[in-house]
Amino acid sequence: MVTRRDFMTAAGAAGILMGTGAQRLGRVAAQGALTQDDLLRFSPLGNVTLLHMTDLHGQLTPVYYREPSTNIGVGETRGRAPHLTGADMRSLFKIPPKTPEAYALSFEDFSELAKTYGRMGGVDRIATVVKAVRADRGDRVLFLDGGDTWTNSWSALRTEGQDVVDVMNLLKPDAITGHWEFTLGEARVKSIVDALPFPFLAQNIRDSEFEDRVFPAQKMFERGGLKVAVIGQAFPFTPVANPRWMIPKWTFGIRENEMQSEVNAARSAGADLVVLLSHNGFDVDRKMAERVSGIDVILSGHTHDALPEAMKIGKTLLVASGCHGKFLSRLDLDVQGKEIKSFRYRLIPIFSDAITPDPEIASAIAKQRAPFAADLGRVLGRSDGLLYRRGNFGGTFDDLICDAVRTERDAEFALSPGLRWGPCVLSGRDITFEDVANATAISYPACYRANMTGQRLHEILEDVADNLFNPDPYYQQGGDMVRTGGLGYAIDVSKPAGRRISNLTNLKTGQLLEASKDYVVGGWASINQETEGPPIWDVVARHIEARQVVSVQPSDAVKISGQ
Repeated sequence: MVTRRDFMTAAGAAGILMGTGAQRLGRVAAQGALTQDDLLRFSPLGNVTLLHMTDLHGQLTPVYYREPSTNIGVGETRGRAPHLTGADMRSLFKIPPKTPEAYALSFEDFSELAKTYGRMGGVDRIATVVKAVRADRGDRVLFLDGGDTWTNSWSALRTEGQDVVDVMNLLKPDAITGHWEFTLGEARVKSIVDALPFPFLAQNIRDSEFEDRVFPAQKMFERGGLKVAVIGQAFPFTPVANPRWMIPKWTFGIRENEMQSEVNAARSAGADLVVLLSHNGFDVDRKMAERVSGIDVILSGHTHDALPEAMKIGKTLLVASGCHGKFLSRLDLDVQGKEIKSFRYRLIPIFSDAITPDPEIASAIAKQRAPFAADLGRVLGRSDGLLYRRGNFGGTFDDLICDAVRTERDAEFALSPGLRWGPCVLSGRDITFEDVANATAISYPACYRANMTGQRLHEILEDVADNLFNPDPYYQQGGDMVRTGGLGYAIDVSKPAGRRISNLTNLKTGQLLEASKDYVVGGWASINQETEGPPIWDVVARHIEARQVVSVQPSDAVKISGQ
């Protein structure tokens, strides 16, 4: 298990701030005085500052987003950060309960603390922080975007990502990589990238016919009198997790050997510091740090992990900056003789009520959202309970989606993808169409109805489980576990592939499913190109409007062992 000592090994004389900062924020919050100055307070260090955000998922405005209650690690990652939640996570990082950090980083008491600390994120608030750091640090700053930025909100869907692109361009990132961006399709991605005022980096994407690189692999920057090489790594399994037909001419993959070659080339070109801007996911990045030499910093994305300290793997620092705009990471580095001599890190929580919105960015966001105001604000009903998504096996928002699919599509069972993105709706609040779109806005939204045998359902669950719980991170190819409606099962995450899932049960009848029997199944986000059905957001909206008040209790239909 990774202990706090493991995290602090490299701190030495650098004096990492997060522990002291957490205690201070706890005190000022108790006094009702959490301020922008408190959130920005940082003692500068060294000659380079890295700012990192990732996994915005189109959320230009502040949101409520609950961290997972279940985040299981397997193999070497079992019981190690970031696979610790709630009190275990707080204990590792010495975060007192009910503090701002506890609210930002844990699922515990989320509904209660949300009333105190409010929404988080908002690109206009992020802009305020970025501009403050740039004003303080000048030419030492690199601001890097880890991807999953342009999609998964209603306005992003309707504008094919242009709303987010236009707003983010105003923040002037230095580079970006990607994943969900590719669900806009090859042509659209290329048209956006060609117009960006900064590079889209991805060393691991090739043309499938000629093996030529589709995007630049890296870029060298001059910062603080040093040469800083930034290498991009897009999500390696995009054609598996998302529709292959949207990117038919591109191949992906981890490409570890090519990564080593890129690092070597950067060093040969005189790089004083090598930074990997990654959308691998944290466990993949941890393994890559162990196997690829010469990477100084990995800025990790994809798995939405938020860690209040930088992890040291050999000579490599790993940074995990959360999602949905909740956090901005700041890493100050003292680089001497092409080595990091000391560092200082802070995961800056973007408490929306405490940070003044940047006027330029706030105006730009309002302009982008204005054409969709009627849709975004349309009230569908009210939630009698917290609607949330994140967790290895389910959330109440996914249960609501499954209920809607079963009801509106007249299906015995429902399948809903294990997406990590999607903000929350607090109990007693209106559910708007924007809330539904924030959980469903994808470019392949057809809600299908099909016959599947019990054997086929078992195979689907086994396949997704291996994507999530394969002990080798390089074979973890998807998000969280597919959600099920009307269907329960048992899973032993310690078992090998094909032997994890058992006891598939019809929750209505209590009967085990028969392998050869056909069942009517509804679902959405199929990666098959010819899938037919109404858009999932219309299905869910109709379901809520018909009920007006929805009450969804956390489900215990999945029995978990082996964790």
